[in-house]
Amino acid sequence: MRGEDVQLVDELLKADDERRAAISTFEKLRAEQKSIGKEVAKAQGDDKQKLIARTKELAAEVKNAQKLSNEKEEAFDKLMKQLPNLVFEDVPVGGEDDLIVIETHGTPRDFEAEGFKPRDHEELGKLLGAIDIDRASKVCGSRFYFLTGQGAQLEFAIVNLAIQKALQWGFTPIIPPALVKPSAMDGTGFLGQAAQDVYYLPADDMYLVGTSEVALAAYHSDEILEASTLPRHYVGYSPCFRREAGSYGKDTKGIFRVHWFDKVEMFVYCKPEDSVAEHHKLLEFEKDFLTALELPFEVLDVASGDLGMSAARKYDCYAWFPGQGRYREVTSTSNCTEFQARRLNVRYREGDVKHVATLNGTLAAIPRLIIALLENHQQADGSVKVPQALQHYLGMDKLTPIQ
Repeated sequence: MRGEDVQLVDELLKADDERRAAISTFEKLRAEQKSIGKEVAKAQGDDKQKLIARTKELAAEVKNAQKLSNEKEEAFDKLMKQLPNLVFEDVPVGGEDDLIVIETHGTPRDFEAEGFKPRDHEELGKLLGAIDIDRASKVCGSRFYFLTGQGAQLEFAIVNLAIQKALQWGFTPIIPPALVKPSAMDGTGFLGQAAQDVYYLPADDMYLVGTSEVALAAYHSDEILEASTLPRHYVGYSPCFRREAGSYGKDTKGIFRVHWFDKVEMFVYCKPEDSVAEHHKLLEFEKDFLTALELPFEVLDVASGDLGMSAARKYDCYAWFPGQGRYREVTSTSNCTEFQARRLNVRYREGDVKHVATLNGTLAAIPRLIIALLENHQQADGSVKVPQALQHYLGMDKLTPIQ
């Protein structure tokens, strides 16, 4: 259903046969080695010398067989890690252009009827003294930005609102590290199809996360949780880093597609049978947040070929961007079932020990929300109305041009 090359399955089956054969050979030689060891103690004369000679031969054969068995096991594991999660049967089939809109909320403003042409977020950011891309380019290069003055205040307000809502929904807040070991990145599936988008620090053998999902998923790695503590809901706030490989020429203007941004991310550990219900909850939380920001948006069921490696199903929310004249992604939520938990060895005990299911959901990807807020709530004079839900945290009801 993902549209991937089935040759991987053939290679995996072949590797499994070779792995099993190598293990069998090693175990037979090892058994013979143990058996002869017992016989040597009882043997005498020429028989004993022959057994000793065979023992020496076996030592070398066992060593070589073990080495081959380890190599075949590593080759099998490497191929296994390339297999994505199984997709739910009712997920739409197709690729990036086959998303299905399942809900629409709100109506985009008719700026022409209001008598003015809307500005894009770049122009508004300059008028408000909120976004400085020119100096970011000087300091960092392309796809970076400074949030300044009212722009920085707006980020803090968005984050505060997001965390407060998450607390009301029962989430435990976490500020996770943005650097993780390879095991965490690999365990969440980000060294598969998304590997080219990940920043790696070879001197430290560490990765910069593209989402706090990575650290939150690995938080309970190699642990056994008590069933009575599930589901566990965490909300993380962290910087995120993405190389945006393959996006050359796409969304080059402004701060829509950048190499670094801050994000508030929801994460859930639950029993597998509860994962679908938890997924719907995460989607409702995202919808609630976008509604509080008074943004028009659509909810989409993502097609199988556009799912990340770890997702069995994903829902996206696309907000209306007047500067682009179309809906664009601002949040997503994925049900990863037991895929990540198996790789990270996160289990729970309820009689037997089983793997948990993991889910993630973006609550606030800051730059894209700032774009949507500025462009949707702008006024003819360049000011921007602040949604009521943000006014308490921002301390003002309007962003005002400084030039």
